[in-house]
Order: sequence, then structure tokens, then C-alpha cells
Amino acid sequence: MTETRTDVDDADRLARVTLSRTIEPGDLRVTGLVSELGASKMLGYLEAAADVESHWGFALAQELGRVDPANVLEQAAARGIRFIVPGDAEWPAELGALRDAGALHDRGGEPVGLWVRGAHDLRQLASNSVAVVGSRAATNYGTEQATELSRDLAHMGHTVISGAAFGVDQAAHRGALLAGGPTIAVMPGGVDRPYPTAHAQLLDTIAERGLVVSEAPPGAGPTRTRFLARNRVVAGLAEGTVVVEGAMRSGSLNTAHWTSNLHRPLMGVPGPVSSVASTGANQLIRL
Repeated sequence: MTETRTDVDDADRLARVTLSRTIEPGDLRVTGLVSELGASKMLGYLEAAADVESHWGFALAQELGRVDPANVLEQAAARGIRFIVPGDAEWPAELGALRDAGALHDRGGEPVGLWVRGAHDLRQLASNSVAVVGSRAATNYGTEQATELSRDLAHMGHTVISGAAFGVDQAAHRGALLAGGPTIAVMPGGVDRPYPTAHAQLLDTIAERGLVVSEAPPGAGPTRTRFLARNRVVAGLAEGTVVVEGAMRSGSLNTAHWTSNLHRPLMGVPGPVSSVASTGANQLIRL
């Protein structure tokens, strides 16, 4: 398994595990202060809020004492899951740009850490990567385009990043795998919680050939907030993003907005003007 430790001290790592188990992914009130003060100081700040019911961190503080971070790491490792943090050799430097990328739907900031399943090195895979995202309710045109695009990207040596959802995401991962290339699935829940469950085998294959990654801790289920937080990690890891189909309310447009906030290349695959599934992607191209 990839070695995660560098000059990160144990106190910082354990503090980040505790925070990861306590906060919602992308909670700006925490991610911003962790980047500014460090995880240990942030943890102490929240612990002090345990006696102040009016403090925004009061509810979080009640949960901190229930976390045994060393035990959490041990249990995760037993399932082939590791926890990487800023300062580790494996931590992708690209994620640091999220500190200054603003907020969307009250989510933002550099993750306090990432849970990773798979033997490859996340920093290496992300260093030459493209996110391919789009509609869950993809048409045959959308899945074909996502598969061919991802296969071509993999043939050119790029890692394909997506979210393992139905539709375009699934096609993107499969296209990369067909080409024998690596792919990264960024999950809205724990890396040990296949979502959708029908993609359990696909995710096992991705973990063997690439990586399964999540900001949410092992065991966590997917929620709307975690989907929104996940999208910024997809954009933050990738050098650029391609939207293949997406209606006006598609979650892939949230990933596109994060890509724009990060000032990275944003592209779209045009679809038929008569296709509702392509209205969002076509609008991005028009803008």
C-alpha cells in the first residue's frame, strides 16, 4: 500500500481524523480555520465550544469526545483504506487551490483529509487528470460520447476522474478502464459504501486499477450536502473538466462552477438542441 506519512505529525493527523468523523464534508466554518490555524488548534477551538450552547460549534463539540481517531485509522486500515492529509507525499497540491475558490451552497475549502481505497498514489494519478461528468439520466448519445472521450483520454495518458454515478459517470470510468488506463471515483459517502449499490463491482475494479476517494469517512452514507461537497473535490483534483450532457439542474453544472472558480479549463460536449439532457451543457458552451 502507498506510504502516506511524511512530515505530518501524529497530533495533526489524529485531529484531522476526529474532524473528518465529526463535521460535514466541506463545512467552510471548519475547513477555512483548519487551513489557517491547523487541525489541532481548530480541534481545541471546537472543544472549548462545548460549554457555550449559543456557539455555532456547540453541537459539533458534543460529538468530538465520541471519536477515537487511532481506532478509526486502525479499523480503516484493516479494510484497505488509508487517510491522507495536506503535508503527505500523496496529497495532491492541486487541492490547495480550493482555499481561495470561494463557496457554493455553503460548501468549500480544502478538505481536512481524504479517505482512499486502492494501491495507487493519488498525487501521481491526479497530476495528469481530466474530470468527465454529466447527467445520471444520460441518453445513448451521452454514454457513447463519455465512453469514447474517456477511452481517448486514457490512451493519451490521462487519468479520468468522475463520481461513479449512473449515466455519464459510469460510462467515463468504463471508457478509461477499457483503454487500460487508471480512473478515480470520488464518492459522496464512504469509500466502503458503494453508491449506487449496483456499481459495487465497478468500484472494486476502479480500486484495483485506480482509486476510490472520499472526503466523507468510512461508513458514511450519501446525502445532498455530501454530493455538493464531493463536486468540488472532483474539480479540485482535475486539471480540467468536461461536461458530457447535463440538464439545466444537473449536478454536473455544480462541478463546472467549481472548475470555473478554480480558473481551470472547462469544456462541454455539444448535444442536440432538441435534447433536454444537453440543455445545461449547451448553455455552458454558449457562455
